[in-house]
Amino acid sequence: MKTLPLILALALATPAAAVQKEPAPSAKAPLVEFEMMTWPEVKKAIESGKTTALVYNGGTEQRGPQNVNGGHTLMGRDTVRAIALKLGNAIAAPVLPFSPNRASAELPGTIGLSTAAFAMINEEVAEQLLISGFKTVILMGDHGGGQAELKSVAEKLDLKHAAEGKHVYYCDEVYAKANADFDEWLKANNYPVSQHAGIPDTSEMLYLGGDKGWVRKELVASALGDPVLPRGQAPDPNVKRINNGISGDGRKSSAELGKRLFEMKVDYAVAQIRKLMGANPAN
Repeated sequence: MKTLPLILALALATPAAAVQKEPAPSAKAPLVEFEMMTWPEVKKAIESGKTTALVYNGGTEQRGPQNVNGGHTLMGRDTVRAIALKLGNAIAAPVLPFSPNRASAELPGTIGLSTAAFAMINEEVAEQLLISGFKTVILMGDHGGGQAELKSVAEKLDLKHAAEGKHVYYCDEVYAKANADFDEWLKANNYPVSQHAGIPDTSEMLYLGGDKGWVRKELVASALGDPVLPRGQAPDPNVKRINNGISGDGRKSSAELGKRLFEMKVDYAVAQIRKLMGANPAN
């Protein structure tokens, strides 16, 4: 019977300094993701000068035993959000989760589109964004397949809408240049050669989602696949293939390397987009 009053008395006697307080709320980053905004928020953003829409294409594709199949899309969401924030005048459209690719029963992690369907989707999404009030649409992709289609769609739509003061551009450096330069850096620093599901992919996923289940960390130490061959060279028929979805050696992947690649992709994209838009004063 005396227990409750005793606890109450002790609580009242506790010095104020010992009372736990809720942490002060930190300043929120600007809202730049179209799918997380309401329509009045989108309208207000456009009216305030955020008239550029970023269309980033992800993909659903096997990424070796250690990485989840949605890697392209997951990385794409963080990448395009960072690009939008750094640009300051852009909104990131929902990342498209499919790319030109083909499913496989042997490695069942891929859901692909035909190149025609991929191009059509990007064209219609860009047109919808222009109707919504955006003046500029930037097309980008996290997957090698589809880059040519993005370029073609951007050129077609820019020609169609330029007279209206609206533009559609293709940003290729977020993928091609960033990855090529990162590969050169790896080579110069004596890292093993790798491509699909190797050091670049696995490292970026460790950096962005290593604590979110994007990578089976216990499998990184064994992330060795079939050797990377020079373009046009066929595999040696006498050498048994590993065929685990990894191209090259990804065992030295790390979050630190992933941070380097991620920042390169964002910086390259921002610089190229600003250059593209600077060519048209109306942007």
